[in-house]
Amino acid sequence: MTPVTLAIFLLGLAIIVVASVFVVVPLFRPAPAASAEVGSERERWERQKRQALEAIKEVELDHRMGKLSQEDLAAMRARFEAQAFEAMTALERGDH
Repeated sequence: MTPVTLAIFLLGLAIIVVASVFVVVPLFRPAPAASAEVGSERERWERQKRQALEAIKEVELDHRMGKLSQEDLAAMRARFEAQAFEAMTALERGDH
């Protein structure tokens, strides 16, 4: 084996080892603490509210573009409004 061939082989081996470590390390990280789950309840309601309000805007845009009928708009808007209302009610009650 020539020195150049050996150097290329060792470089390739080093790249494989680094890539393997990069892939395997996340598998051995500890799971998130349970206390983080309790605190994230408010975040979950905030996220639901935000997603529902964004979805309402999206279906209204789709309706204006002619992708949704008036009936479909009404049904989808009612569903997303109910989700947003549920989230806002939970946030006001303090379900977090």
